[in-house]
Amino acid sequence: MLLSLPALHLQTSEHHPFFQLPHRRLGPWCSPTGSPAPLSCETGCGEGSWILVCRLLVPTQVSLLSMEEDIDTRKINNSFLRDHSYATEADIISTVEFNHTGELLATGDKGGRVVIFQREQESKNQVHRRGEYNVYSTFQSHEPEFDYLKSLEIEEKINKIRWLPQQNAAYFLLSTNDKTVKLWKVSERDKRPEGYNLKDEEGRLRDPATITTLRVPVLRPMDLMVEATPRRVFANAHTYHINSISVNSDYETYMSADDLRINLWNFEITNQSFNIVDIKPTNMEELTEVITAAEFHPHHCNTFVYSSSKGTIRLCDMRASALCDRHTKFFEEPEDPSNRSFFSEIISSISDVKFSHSGRYIMTRDYLTVKVWDLNMENRPIETYQVHDYLRSKLCSLYENDCIFDKFECVWNGSDSVIMTGSYNNFFRMFDRNTKRDVTLEASRENSKPRAILKPRKVCVGGKRRKDEISVDSLDFSKKILHTAWHPSENIIAVAATNNLYIFQDKVN
Repeated sequence: MLLSLPALHLQTSEHHPFFQLPHRRLGPWCSPTGSPAPLSCETGCGEGSWILVCRLLVPTQVSLLSMEEDIDTRKINNSFLRDHSYATEADIISTVEFNHTGELLATGDKGGRVVIFQREQESKNQVHRRGEYNVYSTFQSHEPEFDYLKSLEIEEKINKIRWLPQQNAAYFLLSTNDKTVKLWKVSERDKRPEGYNLKDEEGRLRDPATITTLRVPVLRPMDLMVEATPRRVFANAHTYHINSISVNSDYETYMSADDLRINLWNFEITNQSFNIVDIKPTNMEELTEVITAAEFHPHHCNTFVYSSSKGTIRLCDMRASALCDRHTKFFEEPEDPSNRSFFSEIISSISDVKFSHSGRYIMTRDYLTVKVWDLNMENRPIETYQVHDYLRSKLCSLYENDCIFDKFECVWNGSDSVIMTGSYNNFFRMFDRNTKRDVTLEASRENSKPRAILKPRKVCVGGKRRKDEISVDSLDFSKKILHTAWHPSENIIAVAATNNLYIFQDKVN
């Protein structure tokens, strides 16, 4: 629910603060033409294309399972797994994101924790371990807070995680809850200094009167330690809940979006942000739509898109004006009057928007469909994929149990040829844009044996139900795939099912 209380804003310059900063080089990861590097990531959606690599669960806050246990459905791939009975609300995964190389995979949960998984190194003796991930680092990113001015509790839930391209031995990522964005540095340390002059071996200060000789500190080897340290905290700039963060292609700025505003930040400036979109009306009773998602163009640092609850997408150019209230392009599909119903506005709300890797297309996800838009055609999408059209007759019950407000995400594969999104009953869908084939797969704890081949699932709408089909009435709406991620250059996918993280890969012939 939106609040009409007065907002506390940061002091911002009348001029664009980031345009006054000296421009640095884009870095080796961006080609001069801005065109993406060629990727080898082709797959079909046919039967038997995907196998389960492993099922991972983040270390629970209640207890950790022993590494000496026998391998069963609770402990797979030598990772810390916790039993399903230990799952709490705080353990539910709320975001999944691969880094730019795909070697690391980060998850955030409702308890404010970030768990990073690292890919196992492939060896000649263990070829079967290709694509497997193990726990690399775990840290508490956000804590619950209380806003005394508004008498509101601020949840610690991680809404989004975004990686920055790696430029040295350390990794950097952005994580956000409803109000605060944090920049984290994740680094490794395998040496420690010894031989301090003013401290003893336990770190306590020594009496200067007892120091008679000068020692030169030396570095000694130690067990590898992964450290996560907060480098920047970007706070107090959003009145409403942050739903999106996106790193710009110049890698100097990023934006954060809430229900009514989008702010532009510089990574070096934490006490000042620039408001680039503000759709808040003078009278809140005139409010007709809210911002649901926003993302920067992958190659053009001046271009971004944001979607709304009315099913529209706006493309903005920051070169046109500092305040991008006037869009450059407006994407909207006319509604078919014959399909008009009480739920039309709710199911047309866009829950996710993603640029393709090439930057030519935009993909949007609403409640029932995934649509692909060409940047050069605004009046209708070039492709529309039905995710679970069999739920159209059950919108009334979905409205009563609030499932109709679920926000599903969508992702591209590395070559933009296949798209993936989630559904209910732990189903997730893949659509091949070239062959127009699609498949429904299931992330199930019952079939969580490593290297198990996923069998396509089918939903029976009416009439006689076949043996391998599942009835619409039998679907479990408490099990839902909201968050997914695709490896940037390989056919490896991560699927978050409540408190489980499943890693799948295409079958190697």
